[in-house]
Amino acid sequence: MKALNQLKTFQRILAEFPGNVQLSKYLPGFFRQNKQMGSTDRRVASRLIYNYFRLGNALPGLPPEDKLMVAEFLCNTQTNSFLQHFKPEWAACIAFTLNEKLEMVKAAYPNFNLHDVYPLYTRLSAGIDTPEFLRSFFVQPDLFIRVRKGFEQQVKATLTKAEVTFKDEGSNCLSLPNGTRLETLFPNQHWFEVQDYSSQQTAHYFKPQRWENWWDACAASGGKSLLLHEQEPDIKLVVSDIRESILANLDERFRQAGLMKYQKKILDLTQNPDFIMHNYAFDGIILDAPCTGSGTWGRTPELITQFGEHRIEFFQRLQQSIVRNVVKYLKPGKPLIYITCSAFKAENEDAVDFMMKELGLQLEEMKVLKGYTHRADTMFVARMILGEPTESRVQSTESE
Repeated sequence: MKALNQLKTFQRILAEFPGNVQLSKYLPGFFRQNKQMGSTDRRVASRLIYNYFRLGNALPGLPPEDKLMVAEFLCNTQTNSFLQHFKPEWAACIAFTLNEKLEMVKAAYPNFNLHDVYPLYTRLSAGIDTPEFLRSFFVQPDLFIRVRKGFEQQVKATLTKAEVTFKDEGSNCLSLPNGTRLETLFPNQHWFEVQDYSSQQTAHYFKPQRWENWWDACAASGGKSLLLHEQEPDIKLVVSDIRESILANLDERFRQAGLMKYQKKILDLTQNPDFIMHNYAFDGIILDAPCTGSGTWGRTPELITQFGEHRIEFFQRLQQSIVRNVVKYLKPGKPLIYITCSAFKAENEDAVDFMMKELGLQLEEMKVLKGYTHRADTMFVARMILGEPTESRVQSTESE
């Protein structure tokens, strides 16, 4: 009876889910409207709907209830009463490897194709192992924190006391089970920052020097700026974003981290920002560019089926527009750190090609950060150096 009620709740969520918002924003409202649901009911309902979307576009035409059974089988490694009730023969094999379970699904549904999970796989960046990337969608990513220097022992002791399993990933990065209630464990949130593993890895490409002027151009809530400041506290920092509300969040994070000296600007970088930035010249610029976010869809699998391929070109044009308006404030010989949380070549390697051919930047190093091997987000980072301006590029800048 309990499993039947869980299935009915899943069916209701799927029927009412509008499909143009993220589940993380929709589900709290759904649960508020259904206060009779206990914490276990909410947890199971969340698991079922998220796992369902992890199948992406695979098994088209199959009834949602049948797709849910496939998803529950592929996404879980421990027995649960839901699968035991509806698919006991699969529940008995729940501990099999993912490859073994995929073979079983293929035997039951011959038209199952792993590539259908993420139909835009042909547009992935070079170097991404496509089958491994696709299989990663059946594994929920971990929660990662970056522990501030000096608080390592306190954080680890608190987690150990609460019997929370964690793994030390090095460089003060800890991985925890997704859903760990950090707010209840740590009244002192200033001990760490919640930040994905791959996002933390981008810091290796900054390489700031003391007293330099740096600009975090699309700063959002300031995660990259905090990494930069930890590497070199004596830099002069400018942060900007188009969203005033998210910069308020940045202020709070900076305050907790003790980062007090910085300039903040609200900028739409698709427009020429000379009226505000004309007096600035930077020794380094971090451009964490707006993108499809396709490297993070393991956390938001509902976006796989919501996303239209034409959006890739939209973001590609947006990134080109922004980088044109940003690079002219970079001193010759100094680095632009270009970052996306996209897995698509058009936003990654093709963007680097554009910056080299059109803007006089020289590639020093670039890398796809393969988060799918670490239960983390997949990202892209490139460190590019501005060469001396050519006459044609000076004319292009002056004409803008």
